[in-house]
Amino acid sequence: MEKRTIMISKIKFILVLLMTVTLSTTGISQEQKTKKIQPKIMVIPYTPADRSIADELNRNDLSRLAISRVKEAFDKRNFPTVDLNAKLKLLQNDRVMELENQASIKQELIELSGADMYIETETTINRSNGGNSVTIILSAYDAFTGVSLANKSGVSPRFYTESFEKLVEKAVSEMTDDFMNTLQLRFDDMNANGRMLAMNITFSEDSEYDMDYEFGDLDLLSDKIEDWLENNSYGSYYHIQGVTATKMIVDEMRVPLKTENGKNFRVSKFVQKFRKYLKKLGLDTSRDLQGGRIFITIQ
Repeated sequence: MEKRTIMISKIKFILVLLMTVTLSTTGISQEQKTKKIQPKIMVIPYTPADRSIADELNRNDLSRLAISRVKEAFDKRNFPTVDLNAKLKLLQNDRVMELENQASIKQELIELSGADMYIETETTINRSNGGNSVTIILSAYDAFTGVSLANKSGVSPRFYTESFEKLVEKAVSEMTDDFMNTLQLRFDDMNANGRMLAMNITFSEDSEYDMDYEFGDLDLLSDKIEDWLENNSYGSYYHIQGVTATKMIVDEMRVPLKTENGKNFRVSKFVQKFRKYLKKLGLDTSRDLQGGRIFITIQ
């Protein structure tokens, strides 16, 4: 009887131990599942046409402060961020200050940063008889397509003060939480469903081909392109707005956010792969990339 009691006690102990291990493992698993992947953020100043990014940072104290405070807000929420000044130093040469090169320099800066999203901050001082205030406008963009992801503006309370730095801090502190939540939702969607692109496929005036060109297997060119899109769009998700003999409009298709080895997926690589496919069909092409839109011309 005593041996039986001891045996039962041992069994109970083992069962409790197993349940403890199982619950512990389950808890870790759930924590891992709920842990969010966050986008890497770079904050840059909005620049008017007559000013470079570097010049804006040198001349506009409020712009520097707004960038710093927005970056700090993301840091506090554990978003990975990029130091703008450090990246600018890597590009620091005569080109950085040349206005005619600002579009290419900005794009080079974004690519160098490795950011998933970049945020432009615009700061405006408002003076009135009822007191002074500051308006902050935050605009977030997908770093690799230029597609707008979120916009938010905030205005500080009016005070009879020339201490605009405090007004900037007040405006930023009241608007960043909602802004970050919106960005996280947009990034979660991109991470799960892919980055959205659009593509127009047309023909040069002297092209011998059109969308109704028939191949030896009786597939039309439009059929070949649609098959490729199905096989190469993320999750096979794409939508064709319309097809005529001279044009195909793909108003939405998805590409992955990251490559299989964890690097940022380049839209240019997607276009390169598509052009190689068309080349195998005997078609020469040219391409133009404008943010999230791809323009392919078949010769």
